[in-house]
Amino acid sequence: MKILTANRLTDGEAVWFAADGTWGETIAGAEIVSDKDGEARLEATGKAAYDNNEVVDVNLIDVTVVAGAIQPLRLREVIRAAGPTNRLDLGKQARPAADAA
Repeated sequence: MKILTANRLTDGEAVWFAADGTWGETIAGAEIVSDKDGEARLEATGKAAYDNNEVVDVNLIDVTVVAGAIQPLRLREVIRAAGPTNRLDLGKQARPAADAA
């Protein structure tokens, strides 16, 4: 399973491409694909957003779903999804919506 992630160009925020066609600030709403056609579609979406100067550092990443929650497989992506590891009062994990995700 894979999802599409990037950084929003205007502020550097880590974002994930959602099923509704937007770039969400949390991984919870990311669109998951599990076949080559889905991967190709997400890659084309990422390229178009990059070409339109919406996002940078566009990547497909491997994920799994555990108890309904999307979890990245690489540590780098776990950190991007949550925030800094040395200050839990900063980043996405410090936002009130993080408790609901």
